[in-house]
Amino acid sequence: MTRDRLQDPASGGSVTPALDLARLESLAAERLDSVALAYIAGSAGDSDRANRRAWQQLRLRPRVLRDVASVATVTTLLGRPSSVPLLVAPTAMHRLACPEGELATARAAERAGVPYVVSAMATTSIEEIAAETPRARRWMQAYVHRDRDRTRSMLERAARSGCEAVVLTVDSPGIPYVPLGQERPLNEGLPLPNLFPDDPSPDVLAAASSYAADLRFEDLAIIRAWTGLPLVVKGVLRADDAARCADEGADAIVVSNHGGRQVPGCMPTALALEEVVEAVGGRCEVYVDGGIRSGPDALRALSLGATAVMIGRPVWWGLGIDGEAGAFAVLDALRSELVRTMTLCGVADVRAVPRDLVRSVALPSLDPPKG
Repeated sequence: MTRDRLQDPASGGSVTPALDLARLESLAAERLDSVALAYIAGSAGDSDRANRRAWQQLRLRPRVLRDVASVATVTTLLGRPSSVPLLVAPTAMHRLACPEGELATARAAERAGVPYVVSAMATTSIEEIAAETPRARRWMQAYVHRDRDRTRSMLERAARSGCEAVVLTVDSPGIPYVPLGQERPLNEGLPLPNLFPDDPSPDVLAAASSYAADLRFEDLAIIRAWTGLPLVVKGVLRADDAARCADEGADAIVVSNHGGRQVPGCMPTALALEEVVEAVGGRCEVYVDGGIRSGPDALRALSLGATAVMIGRPVWWGLGIDGEAGAFAVLDALRSELVRTMTLCGVADVRAVPRDLVRSVALPSLDPPKG
């Protein structure tokens, strides 16, 4: 890995393992195509910013005089080991970020020892990703389309390719996210081979417009039966919805507001996490995404009861800067930060993070003064 590409010129040193993700975003903005940048940075109103701020309002309460000579980050996700409680979140069209696209992401996740959730809107087929990283952990994300057979066919291919789980995104009922100021088709010249294996240049926004708006809780068991794989339901923010998903047999739930991209004024995931954990009562695993930018953020989530966190935009930024090496640097830095923060907070095992490690505090503005 060439960490020079992730170097902060102002500091003269690498930003890893103490990775400054604000600087990383700035570096990615210098390299990414303007349309790709608008896509990945997009937010519905202030919802993305609120996600990030909510994690900062959960203040860590370090414990002292605990034995942290050895800190363990290995955990289990859906019954199999992961080197750290992180997953690469499903984000679309990685070939907008770098030429190798999802192949680079898959290799980075394999090196980091964490599962990669492949997007239905990936620009690389699940078969090619599986051939490139046969020993890696892969899960397959899906939206349910009005044409149910299209979704089912993709998931059956994913199962045959060795995917371990289906991650069903349920917070996008037929209304696509459209970046402001879009100058050309978002995936111009790029395929979407998981959903459209026979179309070399489908329209991603038209595909998103075909998401089913009539999906119900009762459909979860049907979708799970298509492959027999564990089912992860992504996009849950409420206790009642979480409890119903668990009732219908979900193996895991992702507390997510789609990276703040869908609903203006949406509940931040950090504020929704605890009630979801309590509602499912240990019947399924609970993951969370949205605004997680550091090892301390990950530890905050674990303290609130999350089994693991999903990382989306930062991996995209790493890809945009330095491909596979950049994506791996992000994951490796988050692992290093998590270990450091656990040590300083008196936590020896990610599977036993105490619930009283965080407390919500109303903070004044964290923005630097202007002028």
